[in-house]
Amino acid sequence: MIFSRRWVPFLKAHLEKTRHLPQRTTWAARKLVKEKSLRKNMKSIKKGDKEVARRKRQQTRQESTEGRRRQMRPWVAILSLALVLIFSSATSSLALERLKISSTTSTDNSGLFQALNPPFERRFNCRVDIIPVGTGKALKIASNGDVDVVFVHDREAEEKFLSDGYGVNRRDVMFNDFLIIGPAADPAEIRGMKDAKEALRKIAHAGAFFISRGDNSGTHKKELALWEKAEIVPQGAWYSEAGQGMSAVIQIANQKLAYTLADRGTYLAYSGETDLEVLSAGDPDLFNPYGIIAVNPARFPYVNYVLAMAYIGWVTSVEGQGIIREFGKNGLGEPLFVPLAVP
Repeated sequence: MIFSRRWVPFLKAHLEKTRHLPQRTTWAARKLVKEKSLRKNMKSIKKGDKEVARRKRQQTRQESTEGRRRQMRPWVAILSLALVLIFSSATSSLALERLKISSTTSTDNSGLFQALNPPFERRFNCRVDIIPVGTGKALKIASNGDVDVVFVHDREAEEKFLSDGYGVNRRDVMFNDFLIIGPAADPAEIRGMKDAKEALRKIAHAGAFFISRGDNSGTHKKELALWEKAEIVPQGAWYSEAGQGMSAVIQIANQKLAYTLADRGTYLAYSGETDLEVLSAGDPDLFNPYGIIAVNPARFPYVNYVLAMAYIGWVTSVEGQGIIREFGKNGLGEPLFVPLAVP
């Protein structure tokens, strides 16, 4: 016999009438109760299946996340180590005291600071920052209180810097000399002349090309003083102001086959890169002394005066003067500077 759902209402009514007689419950009624129980059990099974599926998905996600974490652990360790090293380096750099020096391009171009500064930096655990410009600009920077030390070669301008109250404790450091250099052809015929004034007169009268620093540097001021002694105002197509540092002017003169005034240190440092030759030297007027001055802490209280005086003491010490004395001998066969503080 096939049980049809359309009998359910009638069976319910029958059960309602016979609920006081459960022992006489009909087969159809028992079938209905069994069907209801089955549906309830099926719902429970479905609910259980969903819960199992949910837990399985959650476990899969957890396993996937843990797998990614295991893969990233080595990279996290490497990144952490890199950050520690960077932070340590930055902290170390910040811990270093800094000494700012404005100096001439001739001193910097010669490479002297690369030999003179590292031992000082190691000894005093500091960093020396060089600002290479012409002497006039170097003194101007120092007079604004933007550096701690000025290292230049124009005694007259240095004395004015001191008398104006911008600097203190000047010391003589070293010297070399100026040279008149030019092309091997020597169109002005000044080769071997010791009188610098006369050599410049011959260059002007011949109309031979001459390249001037033109930057208010110590070299430029020396050149202008020599023209004045020669009673010549340099002008015309043969005379050109470069407005550049010493090494750049030597290169320009070399390209144009021109004469120029150069300090011996820079000329020797670049002698392997130029065809220009020394044509006039030895005049006492070509003497080129260098001095070092601490910026006045009474005028600029924020300057690093203690480290500035330590540096001045270093370059004028026996050890510092020894470095200056030997500098250039190995590569060029002769020193580029002669020490003055400890001859």
